[in-house]
Amino acid sequence: MHQRILLRARKGPFDVLTPEETFGRNWISDNTGNLVFSHAAHKLLATSTAEITATRKPADPRDADEINERHDVFVVPLANAFRRSFAHRLEPLTRLIERLKIPVVVLGVGVQTNVDGDREYLRPIDDAVSAFCRAVLDRSHSIGVRGEITESYLRTLGFSAVEQIGCPSMFLHGDNFRLEKGRPELTTDARIALTISPYVASMAQVVRHHRERYPNLCYIPQDLRTLGTLLYGDAPEHRGKSSEMPLHTSHPLFVEDKVRMFVDPWTWMTHLSGFDFNFGTRIHGTITALIAGTPGYLFAHDSRTLELARYFDIPHRIMRDVPADVDAAELYAEADYTALNAGHKDRFDTITRFLAKHDLGTSFADGDSAAAFDRRVRETEFPPGVRPAAATPPAELVTRIQRLRDENLKLTDTLRTLRTQGLRERIKQAVPDPVRRLLRR
Repeated sequence: MHQRILLRARKGPFDVLTPEETFGRNWISDNTGNLVFSHAAHKLLATSTAEITATRKPADPRDADEINERHDVFVVPLANAFRRSFAHRLEPLTRLIERLKIPVVVLGVGVQTNVDGDREYLRPIDDAVSAFCRAVLDRSHSIGVRGEITESYLRTLGFSAVEQIGCPSMFLHGDNFRLEKGRPELTTDARIALTISPYVASMAQVVRHHRERYPNLCYIPQDLRTLGTLLYGDAPEHRGKSSEMPLHTSHPLFVEDKVRMFVDPWTWMTHLSGFDFNFGTRIHGTITALIAGTPGYLFAHDSRTLELARYFDIPHRIMRDVPADVDAAELYAEADYTALNAGHKDRFDTITRFLAKHDLGTSFADGDSAAAFDRRVRETEFPPGVRPAAATPPAELVTRIQRLRDENLKLTDTLRTLRTQGLRERIKQAVPDPVRRLLRR
């Protein structure tokens, strides 16, 4: 049976957008990690009978009638949506769902508080989260959450139809997953990828130590601000500033051309597949390494990162317990992927049962569908990683400058048109009707 699926996603997995377009319209929704789980969800659902459409825009309750008419189910992959800073976006999503007459399926939503699960911190969003859950459960059998912290939180709000399913990102390859270390130990010539949440200031010393010790270190940022810094240099408010964290073009990692950012998961994974180890604070930076076949290690700094690491048995430490002189070689030696590998099939079975309960199939159980998805990825040319502007070839910089000039001309023309229209409107309002009629003769 043909199934029309509306998938909450900023962009589809085969949408090709330049880094400049990605930055200008924020096609990563602030963090490229969002694309990893939304694209994985797309592949998971991409059966031969499914027609999947990405929403590509924020939730708008006014779209409800059109969605009811054009789609059979609304699938909502979410990350840390139960957080204070997301409440203003959760509320319109709730109002949209309340107007829908089709099933709604939530994949992998998580709560964000500290690693101790501070309940008081969440009080201000209790009402918004409760309203969202009621709206979903009126149209769904259960809510799929990332791990035990989110399940516990929703149960304190009175919701029992909650299932731990992890995050779709870890199931990009279905139940076929096995990770092995590629070398017995890390030496200083190892290729190491580093992930950093810019707001976790305690990573500064870790960055400095590894930049000095490992010449083949590469920082892979995920945030929109850093994408803009790579493309265009420091924003006006950041010019002339420096930091121990790689936030500005003055940082040694930028100066030494040791930063790469990717606007698609596929090029990101290809890049990581050539590395020996990946570590840092980003949960989807870690997961992207794992599904690329590269050993990864997470520094869990909040509940959302910690519960996913626990659910999937990803090697991790809590950030506050990480000493400033921690070394990648030590983390690599400590990392044990036995439980991650051994439990993967059962975890995949859990999410496929969850989907089946909600009348959704998977591409991995649908003949050649998963392989067809992968072929299409290989056949699509995505833009390469973005380097610091100072290390970017001149021809590419000229193209970037020309694009900015073209955009400036368009904006100037639009502003001139708006000003002209505004002047005409003011004249129309100021001149009495009898005078306007005389002027027209």
